[in-house]
Amino acid sequence: MAAVAIWRQASVAVPVSWSPLILLFLGSVLLLLFTSVGLQEQCCGTLQGLALLRCQLWGGNTHATSPTSSLTVSFSSLDLLPLREKPSKEARLEARAALQQAKIMRQEGKREKAHRLLVHALNMNPDFVDALTELGTILEEEKDVVQADHLYSKALALSPCDKQALVSRGRTLPLVEEIDQRHFDALDKKVRQLMSIPKGNSALRRVMEETYYHHIYHTVAIEGNTLTLSEIRHIIETRYAVPGKSLQEQNEALGVDSAMKYINTTLLSRSGAITENHILEIHRRVLGHADPVEAGRLRTSQVFVGHHVPPHPQDLQRHMQELVQWLNSEEALNLHPVELAALAHYKLVYVHPFVDGNGRTSRLLMNLVLMQASYPPITIRKEQRSEYYSVLEMANEGDIRPFIRFIAKCTEMTLDTLLIATTEHAVGLPAASQSHGCQDCRQTITVHN
Repeated sequence: MAAVAIWRQASVAVPVSWSPLILLFLGSVLLLLFTSVGLQEQCCGTLQGLALLRCQLWGGNTHATSPTSSLTVSFSSLDLLPLREKPSKEARLEARAALQQAKIMRQEGKREKAHRLLVHALNMNPDFVDALTELGTILEEEKDVVQADHLYSKALALSPCDKQALVSRGRTLPLVEEIDQRHFDALDKKVRQLMSIPKGNSALRRVMEETYYHHIYHTVAIEGNTLTLSEIRHIIETRYAVPGKSLQEQNEALGVDSAMKYINTTLLSRSGAITENHILEIHRRVLGHADPVEAGRLRTSQVFVGHHVPPHPQDLQRHMQELVQWLNSEEALNLHPVELAALAHYKLVYVHPFVDGNGRTSRLLMNLVLMQASYPPITIRKEQRSEYYSVLEMANEGDIRPFIRFIAKCTEMTLDTLLIATTEHAVGLPAASQSHGCQDCRQTITVHN
């Protein structure tokens, strides 16, 4: 194409005597191209693998190289690539030696030793596809189908055409989907029990009010906020500052409170699709007190989140449009509400469209989806922070299911808490850690219970 452009830009005729030289030049170029075919094929193979990895996370119109499910929904992109340090040559060799020894141990019936050797191999080389599938096989034999399916999924994300992983996941996928569906059915049953409680039930109203403050406490605490539960309640109820605590932290709590009120009073009272503007308005309130300049607008700089590199700022508008389009698609609306809410959360936090407040906005979007489906808003507790980030990382690596199961577990915890609180022996919400009384709050204004 470059040669064509040069020829088109030429404004003078080429002398006939130059023709042999030109033919020699073009022949040299073609020779170089043909000798680099092997390199080109490797590059194309790499790009294809990256595309299939992204398509396994987000779905898309790709050739079926692995079993698909309702969890693989459209959101394809090649520019969302995780950064990961590659293992050294020595580490890869040690991992391969451990794999070979593990196969011998397994043949001799020494599965426990084989298991330890494979774990060591994956510590040396986390992306070792053969070790992933071999360990998955051992776990499958030990009836740990869910974990085996996760390892097969990760192997296919790394190598979509791996025959052993394809065959193995063909066995585990139907079993795992059945397990997940049973869990969803149990959640639906508890939701029906909760909806059968009269709206005027005093115990339910009391625990829902407590849940409101607990959600604000935990959603900011996950990201490092040091305010206690009682301090947050004091700030929201009185609008007075707490001595000794930074204004930044207090403004974060006020922002989440403002966004939750916007969802409850505006978004839930209307019918229709969730729009990009709704997400921006949620973020405008989340960050409005702490950073009014960046509140409600897409970031204009590149950010890095651990091993994950979110889209470039110039691509954010397109990604947000794709997210909203998927969120209101027939495919998405046919998903179970917990599944849809978890995927909405993950997709938004993966795109990471804002300078700050992405996690809080994603959790609020998740709760908006749940509440639209008559589910109660859920809380991801501060004590679950490590597990929360771990399953998000698993999703980045190619398997979204652990994250969906985590959200399902949080949903069940919330439902159980609400149902127990409305029984004859009500126990209330679990105490938040470090939620001791705000001893200095009396210096500003009396707290009215």
